[in-house]
Amino acid sequence: MATIASARMQLARSRRRIDQLDRAIVRLLNERAREAALAGSFKRDLKLPVYCREREATVFGNIKQANSGPLTEEALTRIYRQIVRSMRGVQNRFPTE
Repeated sequence: MATIASARMQLARSRRRIDQLDRAIVRLLNERAREAALAGSFKRDLKLPVYCREREATVFGNIKQANSGPLTEEALTRIYRQIVRSMRGVQNRFPTE
């Protein structure tokens, strides 16, 4: 029974750490969104479109290069596609931020 009790404690500790990481991810995503909104205002000032294929290629290249696993490149790319799509929405929704 000691190993079951120990495993339960370790699981609880792991879940607390995951919760902390989730909160950090949310903070960073919101920070990224604020920066995307600011970039969007600069794009408007410069009469540039929100979507820039070259910039998105750079973003995806950066995340692939930074990835040391255990997420696969494919999984990380799927996650980032959604993040980038959401950030484009932020740029369109908050024209003055």
